[in-house]
Amino acid sequence: MSWPDRYLRSIGDQLGPRDAVCVLTHDPKFDVPAIVAALSSRVGYLGAMGSRRTHAERSQRLVEEGVSQADLARVMGPIGLDIGARTPEETAVSICAEIIALRVGGPAPAALSSLRDAAGPIHRDGLRPDAPVGPAPD
Repeated sequence: MSWPDRYLRSIGDQLGPRDAVCVLTHDPKFDVPAIVAALSSRVGYLGAMGSRRTHAERSQRLVEEGVSQADLARVMGPIGLDIGARTPEETAVSICAEIIALRVGGPAPAALSSLRDAAGPIHRDGLRPDAPVGPAPD
């Protein structure tokens, strides 16, 4: 096993536009070096988990590490589409949906913006992970 940044550097020349790197640790000692390593590759999608505040702090650390504004713009953070995800499974779906939306031609439909491009909290109030799916019964 290797640290994420070391591993990414070792395979970076193999990563291309159809590859995705998702940094999900919430820990600057892993996140920042891993993102810096991924930015040196041609990876097509680079996302990082965390709140807007966490992402702002991470972005500042990345700038301090010498990351350019152009490279910083490659980082999708907070990661995922704004589908109201609460559970780990729903978060995974929102991340995959964002990767697919960007891969097939650009941003997601207006009804489903990237969390990175939206404002406010990334978790909506009032939603319960155990709420039923679909319309209310008559």
